[in-house]
Amino acid sequence: MTPPRSPPPAAAEDARAQILHALLPSLLLTAASVKALHSRWRTLHGTLLALQSSLTAAPASAASHPLFADLVASLLPALRSLHALSARCQDPGLPGGRLRLQSDLDMAASSLSLLLHDLSLLLRSGLLSVGTAESSPHAIVLQVPAAAASRADKSLFVRDAFARLQIGGLDLKLKALASLLDLLGDDSAGEAAQVVAAEGDVAALLRLLDASSHSALRNRAVAVVAHLATACAASRRVVFEEGGLGPLLRVLDSGSAPAMRDRAAAAIVAITADAGSAWALSAYGGVSILVNACRPGSGSPVLQALAVAVLKNVASIDDVRSALVEEGGLPVLVDLLACRTAGTQKSAALCLWSLASVGNHETQSQIVQAGALPPLLQALHIASDQDLQDSILRAIHALTSVPAAVRTLCSSPLFFTQLTDLICRCGSILLQQMAADMVADLAPSVSDDTKRCMAPCISILVKMMEVAKPATVQESAGRALLALLSLKSNRKGFVRDDKSVTRLVRMLDPRNVEIDKKYPVLIFLALAMGGGNGTRRRLLDAGSCQHLQKLADAEVSGAKKALQRISSNRLKSLLSIGWQN
Repeated sequence: MTPPRSPPPAAAEDARAQILHALLPSLLLTAASVKALHSRWRTLHGTLLALQSSLTAAPASAASHPLFADLVASLLPALRSLHALSARCQDPGLPGGRLRLQSDLDMAASSLSLLLHDLSLLLRSGLLSVGTAESSPHAIVLQVPAAAASRADKSLFVRDAFARLQIGGLDLKLKALASLLDLLGDDSAGEAAQVVAAEGDVAALLRLLDASSHSALRNRAVAVVAHLATACAASRRVVFEEGGLGPLLRVLDSGSAPAMRDRAAAAIVAITADAGSAWALSAYGGVSILVNACRPGSGSPVLQALAVAVLKNVASIDDVRSALVEEGGLPVLVDLLACRTAGTQKSAALCLWSLASVGNHETQSQIVQAGALPPLLQALHIASDQDLQDSILRAIHALTSVPAAVRTLCSSPLFFTQLTDLICRCGSILLQQMAADMVADLAPSVSDDTKRCMAPCISILVKMMEVAKPATVQESAGRALLALLSLKSNRKGFVRDDKSVTRLVRMLDPRNVEIDKKYPVLIFLALAMGGGNGTRRRLLDAGSCQHLQKLADAEVSGAKKALQRISSNRLKSLLSIGWQN
């Protein structure tokens, strides 16, 4: 539909002059003196005074702006109608009856108030003071500035678009939103989003998300809000501070078009990623909405992935955690672990990890009872992406405080084969560390056959003990080694590996300050006490006594006992003489 053209500037100026010099003075006089419906005319008197002030304040060039011309063209018949009503009120017979006259007067006052609101908004925007209309006096919207345009040009464009968004009809509103989307579409640096958030009326934009708005208008408004929420921190903060989370959740919960719901969900993901905003989700009742969005058949796979990503963002918050359990979210998250989309699986696993690691033992037991472990183990078995493996392993590790989970894991040789593969073949030191922690925690409860099958990762764990950062890697690897070396065949295999023995002896050297001596000494002691003479001889020949003696002198725990175990008094005397010489 082609929108009606605005009146030419000369006609708009003539209409303003007629209003200011003829209609308003007469109406103000009537409003001050009329006796019928006096209270309503007294209220109208204030509106008329404000209208007179606004029209007078408008600059002389205002008539060239199409929005101002449209407003003046609408004011003229409204004031003429009010003038006719004033004549009826001054007639003692009150033609048409008092109630009809009262109703007509209320409708005229309401219409006039809306026009005054739009005029005031246009004046506050500053658009009437900018000489842009000369270049395009009848433009529906200003031309979208290029990405390289100045901030001043973008600010003017944004203020103009938001003025049309609040003053114009449906067609103008749709075109204004389309122009904002064009501006935001080429905004990799987030500069345009910052201008829109700073210069535009984001609260007015959010009101368009209401279910009563025209569907096309609502769809485009959601797209603009989603751009603002995902573009940069500054625009995202404005959307949140203006109360955008509630309307976005209502869009997600409604029967809106799939694309609209996806955009709303993307915006919610971005908002809840900020720790300072995530808490508000439960205040808007968002947990049940998101759980429902994650259920099978509730939306597209994209929507499910976005909804579970939001839950992952907020799962560590107490109110959200309890609401998630109460709303039946645990079985839904477990079902999502079987999803073929890696992103959805990752978010579901991280959500369960957050619930288990922050929650109490009851929450952890509820997750296990919901059947989380089998799909987690299956997902770990087929996962090839390291980030996904990391997320799944975090979730599994957080459940190992539950006895039922420990029994399930320890009865799965395949799981320990996967841990071995992660330690031996994974390129991520953090993932290797997590696998080592799992070995350390669970190996004491597994069979000797399982420990024997994990022997290939022993040399890698020794290498991990040499990793300086993060320091916790040394402890994780040391604990895992001690657990595996409880098996005699693993100890024999260790001492037959010259490289591993050499590394261990090097770690005992007091000059190697990057290595904490606790676990190297404990491992050396486990080898010395758990092996025969052949084992002790190998450790002795590797040159360990000199380092152990210095550690014993420094009163490092276990060093003296290890030294005594592998060396006789005679050998210690010979070594002492050799060191003195």
